[in-house]
Amino acid sequence: MLATIRSFVPCLVMILSWQLLLQGRLHAAPLTFEQAVELAWKIDPVRLNLLTNRQSANARAKAADSLFPGGPVVTGDYYSDHFVGSRQGYATWQGGLSVPLWLPGQSEATVRVAEAESATVHERLDVEHMSLSVRLLDATGAVVVARRKQESARRLLNAIKQIAGSVADMVKSGEAPSTDKDAIEAELANAKSELDVAIEQTSVTLASLVEILGRTDAPNISSFDAAALRKAKLDPARLDPDNDPRVRAAHMAVMAAREGMHLAQKSFMPNPQIGVAAIRDIQFGSPWDTRTGVTLTLPLPSDAQNVPLLAEARNKLSAAESEESLARRMVRVELTQVSARLKAATATLTNAKTSVDALNRRAADFEKAWKAKETSLIETLRAYQGAYAAMLTHDQAETAWHVAIARVFIASGHLQ
Repeated sequence: MLATIRSFVPCLVMILSWQLLLQGRLHAAPLTFEQAVELAWKIDPVRLNLLTNRQSANARAKAADSLFPGGPVVTGDYYSDHFVGSRQGYATWQGGLSVPLWLPGQSEATVRVAEAESATVHERLDVEHMSLSVRLLDATGAVVVARRKQESARRLLNAIKQIAGSVADMVKSGEAPSTDKDAIEAELANAKSELDVAIEQTSVTLASLVEILGRTDAPNISSFDAAALRKAKLDPARLDPDNDPRVRAAHMAVMAAREGMHLAQKSFMPNPQIGVAAIRDIQFGSPWDTRTGVTLTLPLPSDAQNVPLLAEARNKLSAAESEESLARRMVRVELTQVSARLKAATATLTNAKTSVDALNRRAADFEKAWKAKETSLIETLRAYQGAYAAMLTHDQAETAWHVAIARVFIASGHLQ
């Protein structure tokens, strides 16, 4: 019976040693991360709102390129002495049609404002696309870690169940002390709890992924590795903030505010109006019963209108410039964090691989000592538990490494 137990214990070492090779095959997803981003982009609600905003901005740009700043104005007047009781037969009809005129340079400035607003909305679409990519990447990494933990916990539980059955038979036959049975039962309970926690974590992370992607299969992020960085010629320490859509969007907002300032300067007075008018006199004996002419309405400039208009445009420009400065600072800090995170993830993964190898060798040594009756079953199980914990740490480190490299691709604009 002791030989039977010893035949099951090496299974743990084999499971923990070969798990690194099996995980990539078991979780190889046919869906690439680029494809997943496009799928998530199609169902992103923010994208639909921004597309509507862009269509509205384009419509405003097209409408601004018109002959007149506003629609025509129709006027009509009727005068008669009937209403005052004189009844001398006096009556006059008068009507006119006028259109507003652009002030010098106002039409071109209006078109440039609308075009700048449209370009700003376009950059905001790129900002949302980048933000969606980051959210999808984080959700994918969480799902991958949770699924690997669940798989490792299930493998460990199955192996411990086999050992527990053999230990129970040995204790029953008197070949092993009852303390071994208590130890293996405690280990079995811990393994079941570990699996339950892993299943719950998988469900939670998967729900977050489904909300973003609309499907349950996590995209494959294992293609983001050191070779991919070399192929793309990306240096994480030299990422350019100007490539970030948030900086571009903030800069376009400044350009739009400057065009708005220019438009405010060109709108120094209300728009003048020019038109035609006709007068019809129908009183008895009038020698000029019908007259036509040209009308011109010319409002004069006023500080009551110009000062608030310029002040509002100046405030918008100042706020946009401040937002651009803050955006550049934020992006520079974030790019530094991306580079540092990749460096730390690379070092952590290297250390995790070393730890896994060392603890697997330690577990194998304890197995040999247990076979030679030089150590107890409890110490051997502790060694295997340490190897299992090291494997979980390695899974997290490996996933974090792939995520950090993918984040470099997103920050550099390669996934836009």
